[in-house]
Amino acid sequence: METRAPPAPAHNDRTTSIHEIEKQKAIDEWLPITSSRNAKWWYSAFHNVTAMVGAGVLGLPYAMSELGWGPGVTILVLSWIITLYTLWQMVEMHEMVPGKRFDRYHELGQYAFGEKLGLYIVVPQQLIVEVGVNIIYMVTGGRSLQKFHTSVCPSCKNIKLTYFIMIFASVHFVLSHLPNFNSISGVSLAAAVMSLSYSTVAWAASVHKGVQENVEYGYKSSSKAGTIFDFFAALGTVSFAYAGHNVVLEIQATIPSTPEKPSKGPMWRGVVVAYIVVALCYFPVALIGYWMFGNAVDDNILITLEKPAWLIAMANMFVVIHVIGSYQIYAMAVFDMIETVFVKKLNFKPSWILRFVIRNVYVALTMFIAITFPFFGGLMDFFGGFAFAPTTYFLPCIIWLRIYKPRRFGLSWWINWICIVLGLCLMILSPIGGLRTIIIQAKTYKFYS
Repeated sequence: METRAPPAPAHNDRTTSIHEIEKQKAIDEWLPITSSRNAKWWYSAFHNVTAMVGAGVLGLPYAMSELGWGPGVTILVLSWIITLYTLWQMVEMHEMVPGKRFDRYHELGQYAFGEKLGLYIVVPQQLIVEVGVNIIYMVTGGRSLQKFHTSVCPSCKNIKLTYFIMIFASVHFVLSHLPNFNSISGVSLAAAVMSLSYSTVAWAASVHKGVQENVEYGYKSSSKAGTIFDFFAALGTVSFAYAGHNVVLEIQATIPSTPEKPSKGPMWRGVVVAYIVVALCYFPVALIGYWMFGNAVDDNILITLEKPAWLIAMANMFVVIHVIGSYQIYAMAVFDMIETVFVKKLNFKPSWILRFVIRNVYVALTMFIAITFPFFGGLMDFFGGFAFAPTTYFLPCIIWLRIYKPRRFGLSWWINWICIVLGLCLMILSPIGGLRTIIIQAKTYKFYS
């Protein structure tokens, strides 16, 4: 007669599941986004300013010269309104399921589109934005250091841009080992103050110079095709200026939350303050810079403002400090993704060695790409359309429509569809202009010069 083994006691399963829960909790406490949830609302304000106001603000007068007065002002104001609206949606959706928090953009995507599809839709776009921004900031940091050097010492020997990018990267080999979002809040605050400072220098120095003689506001390009392509590229510049959405859920994840006091209250307060600062940086620089110099303005307004040398040197140093903070905010979200894969999927043990290797390799990689392709502005107009427009302008609207299902042809339905259509236009048109810029710049480019 066959004897069967008695069923295993049920408490073994319970012990296993408790052990699993504790293991997951330990991992969450180690990962950079979820390890520390005691941020105040003002952390959200300066993290958002640092993430949003990139050195892209200095390119806005040039974008205005390619767009012209009417379209330029309209696109700037519309972008500000649309992105504030989509940011509000993301803050609202962070805790729409009771007892759960969507700490990362892709978790929200997975909830809306399903486990696999959500990852495929969100992660590639988010990575293009975050890694792309980090590479651009490597180039921007290096260029600003180079400009600082030539302003302070015009008679000194010229040093290659490559070396300045390496100097800028060396800071990140140190800062990248700060464990989580809250630990970089000091760096982020300094960066937010700097963004206001160099924006103010840019427009105040423009006012001081006054409207230039023979100023022209017509389009620069002599051909109709050139004008259209420039217009498309400028759309990419504007969409690049509003890229903060890619880290907004990650920033909100650091704020404490209870059913009585959800995190969306303090987060939204921080966002509103951040957007007022964004307006104070963007609009004066774009409008005054274009008004004073017309279509003769450079793609970085600080180049046009060569004098007084000490002021421009100082502004370039402000840019360097600012992009150090911005780099860290976007890199932190990338570190979180990579470390999650290693620890949860590949079952590595959470350790400082793992973190040390991952972060150093990432900084080295972004530095290498920046040194190899320093004409990254054109690349960004190109990628800007592909990835920035969706994640910022219309992906939140699609998720909102999918989850909340507002009444067809109601106000919410219309607003979301208008944002989706405008965002799609941006996504299709700006890469065309960016591609042309890359082709023109690549003709005269020598590697590692």
